[in-house]
Amino acid sequence: MKLNFEFNIFNVILLVINILVLIIYILNSIKLSKLRKNYADFMTKLGKGNNINDMLESYVKSVEEIKKENTEIEQYCKKIDEDSKQNLKKIGMIRYNAYKDTGSNLSFALAILNDNNTGIVLNGIYGRDTSNIYAKPVVEGKSEYALSKEEKEAIEKATK
Repeated sequence: MKLNFEFNIFNVILLVINILVLIIYILNSIKLSKLRKNYADFMTKLGKGNNINDMLESYVKSVEEIKKENTEIEQYCKKIDEDSKQNLKKIGMIRYNAYKDTGSNLSFALAILNDNNTGIVLNGIYGRDTSNIYAKPVVEGKSEYALSKEEKEAIEKATK
């Protein structure tokens, strides 16, 4: 009989502990519900009538799309930079007097080169009775044709 009595006390203690745990669980669930409601109300007020969580999700999607567009733009700009290296954009010009008996510096040497110092050099020689223009290809700052002093100066000026 003694064993039954101890067993019953043990069961009663377990029952009381279970009831207390159940009450604590219910109280916590009620508090959690209130917190969620307060949080939702706060987020709605903070978003001026719109739920701020929804707004944040929308902004995150927008930022991801913008990042993707930025990557595409950066790739396009790199391609343009590479392509522009081939454009003729360096210019050097020297004016000179080709003949002693002709006044003024009406003759010229004009170098037009790209980033690799490749392009052309034009030499316009002015005389009283005639005027001639000669073109020579330039590759990496040098030409396979003989260059005059003025043409070399124009190339040097363009490469600075």
